[in-house]
Amino acid sequence: MSTERRQLVRYLFLKLEPSWRRLGADEQFAHKQQFGQALKDFRARLLLRTYSTVGTRGESDLMLWQAAEDLETLQALETAIFSTAMGAYLNIAHSFLAMTRKSTYEFPDTPEDQEIVRPADSKYLFVYPFVKTREWYSLPFEKRHEAMEEHVTIGRKYPGVRINTTFSFGLDDQEFMVAFEGDDPAEFLDLVMDLRSSVSSSYTERDTPTFTCLQMSIWEALDALGGTPAALERRTDGAEPSENGFTPVATTRDVLPGVGKRVYLGSQAIALFNVGGEYHAVNDRCTHGRASLSEGTVQNSDGQCVLECPWHKGRFDLTNGTPLSGPVRVPIKKYEVKVAGETILVR
Repeated sequence: MSTERRQLVRYLFLKLEPSWRRLGADEQFAHKQQFGQALKDFRARLLLRTYSTVGTRGESDLMLWQAAEDLETLQALETAIFSTAMGAYLNIAHSFLAMTRKSTYEFPDTPEDQEIVRPADSKYLFVYPFVKTREWYSLPFEKRHEAMEEHVTIGRKYPGVRINTTFSFGLDDQEFMVAFEGDDPAEFLDLVMDLRSSVSSSYTERDTPTFTCLQMSIWEALDALGGTPAALERRTDGAEPSENGFTPVATTRDVLPGVGKRVYLGSQAIALFNVGGEYHAVNDRCTHGRASLSEGTVQNSDGQCVLECPWHKGRFDLTNGTPLSGPVRVPIKKYEVKVAGETILVR
């Protein structure tokens, strides 16, 4: 029995039935809120990244990249998804299961922690199942290692692309699942074309279907499906800006102390916080990754109000949006806030 710490990895592609878009606005809103909350409830149980495939694949709209310690957690997540009202309108377009393990081939800069999935913060994820020919496994190990060394050398010419390789032998129909992270689709295209001339490529039996996925927060991915925006707030005065440019976005009852709330200012997603009765509003998207900052935590001590990103623990000064520590380097936009009675207004 293996003593390595491994993770089960799953790529779940979902397709939304067109009939959902004919539901009423209130029902669509409620469905998105329930579905989004179901995913958020699993944040502490597994690694979960959300991606949209709207506009890149015809048979899929949403992809969930999951990594868990056991199969039961992956099963529980799917049960939760299909227990929501929106789940009745979702079909599984594709499902790929794999597991982390150390690579058969060792190279000088091979990561030591290959048993753990550590996603980067790239905008795009390019995913496909992969199968080698049986002739490949008949080659002497030295020949295969030499071919893979050529493969890796080509890959290093494209530093903006990061590969995640997991193993599916005996677990699913494919042998490997590969997921390339990057910020430039053109760079990935050039990499794949370059690899076609490598020796190892001649032993490829299957590397389709291929998916181009756009990383988004849960709410952004849901809004990409169409219908009523997931973060659309019910506003007492129709959300029309007042004369001085402030727009009502929520009520004081909506924003609990120490808990973030995602609201909209027009089409802009905003993270709204109540810190000791004082309200702060910043852009909801982290400038380092693409995390939803309304899901972050706030610490108010030693005269400093700190917002911590939920993904990579980057820290911002909530009073002005400047980065304080961690991987964040670029400030987040800060909005003005005022309270009129029970109405919170932002500009």
